[in-house]
Amino acid sequence: MTISLPMCAIDFTKDDMGPEEKAIADRITELKKELGDDLLILGHHYQRDQIVMHADLLGDSFLLSELAAKSDAKNIIFCGVHFMAESADILTSDAQRVILPNMRAGCSMADMAALPDVEVAWKEILEESGLKDPATAKEGDSCLIPVTYMNSAAELKDFCGRHGGIVCTSSNATGILDWAFERAGPKGAVLFFPDQHLGRNTGLSMGIPLEKMSVWTPGEENTIPEDVKIVLWHGFCSVHKRFTVAQIDEFRKNNPDGLVVVHPECPMEVVQAADANGSTEYIRKFVAKQKPGTKIAIGTEINMVARLDSQHEDLEIQCLEPTVCPCSTMYMIHPAYLMDVLERLVDGEIPNQVIVEESVQTGAKIALERMLSIKK
Repeated sequence: MTISLPMCAIDFTKDDMGPEEKAIADRITELKKELGDDLLILGHHYQRDQIVMHADLLGDSFLLSELAAKSDAKNIIFCGVHFMAESADILTSDAQRVILPNMRAGCSMADMAALPDVEVAWKEILEESGLKDPATAKEGDSCLIPVTYMNSAAELKDFCGRHGGIVCTSSNATGILDWAFERAGPKGAVLFFPDQHLGRNTGLSMGIPLEKMSVWTPGEENTIPEDVKIVLWHGFCSVHKRFTVAQIDEFRKNNPDGLVVVHPECPMEVVQAADANGSTEYIRKFVAKQKPGTKIAIGTEINMVARLDSQHEDLEIQCLEPTVCPCSTMYMIHPAYLMDVLERLVDGEIPNQVIVEESVQTGAKIALERMLSIKK
């Protein structure tokens, strides 16, 4: 079957499929039946509807990895991006295989923090600040605790695990930073990467002033304030940085009683101007509890916004940005690629398997399990 892959012609109000799309969808359904209980398809909230319709489980990146680890399925298809599949491989058993439909589906934010740059920054911050590495610190020392966002490569999670650090998500960042500061000591600090906006917004929500945060830009001359509490890596989400205060002002002008909810990966000014902010799960719950007729502008990826709009016909939901664009790497998971890996599984192949090296898994699993032990 010859498949053409559309790139930017996206109509988020159109639910029906063309003949070619329907043929692919029907074939995926047949292949799922053939593979039976040995197959588990995971779909991230940011995936297009033509992928979500085939997902056995839908959620954010870490929830899906957790659910994969609890599954007995031998073949786990992760319809997301590469760092998500890596986390699933770390948390699942050796008998399970994690497969990414398109190996080019990466994450620009995750790519902004490379291990060599982080190692250089780590050494320089320790030297300049006088803080200690938790891995070698003595009792009573003030330490620098590395915290990496879930949206990062496995080798950075491994770095955190080896240096007394931890992983966080957008839903538990406050609890994770509480944990990190407790272990850092009263004069200690946190190195937060790769998303500066999540780190800054979380720090502000905890009462940490901007003067006690600094941004570390790799390859440039950086200065660390004497009483710094959070060193923020100069990274960001290419989707969430598109949202602006001007967009919020325009929405409020046209909808004085409307509500604005955004993801904490958005810039600080946007988060502060919104009515609420939180993870993808938080946004879903925020929308679900609103009264019929409420007008809501959402600052996050358009596939999720469009899906919420279709699920809540009694609400008026729109994307905060008028010229919407999907996450380009999430959009690389086309139904044709999903169909292809299923066909190859039926034929006895193991296509596009994501394998994290054992040497990297060790520290990464420690950092992930530390996160799992924190209940908030």
